[in-house]
Amino acid sequence: MYNPFAVALLVLEAQKVVELRLMKLAWGGSEGCAEAQQMVSEKVSAFIEASGTLMTGGSCETVVARYREHVAANAKRLSAA
Repeated sequence: MYNPFAVALLVLEAQKVVELRLMKLAWGGSEGCAEAQQMVSEKVSAFIEASGTLMTGGSCETVVARYREHVAANAKRLSAA
C-alpha cells in the first residue's frame, strides 16, 4: 500500500518544479535547450530506477520517497539559477 499524504506532497512539490522549468524553457536559448534535454534524460532515468525498485520487491512508498528526493534536488537547482 502507499501513503496518500506522501503522494500529495510529491504532487505539490513537483508542481513547483514544473513552474520553474516552464519559466526556464520560456526564456529559451542554450539554457532552455539544455534544460529540455536534462528533463527528458531525468524522466527516463527515473522510470528505469522506479521499475528496478518495484521489480526487486521495493514498495511504492520507496519509489515515492525517491521521486521526492529527485524533485527536491531539481527545485533547489532551478531556484538557484
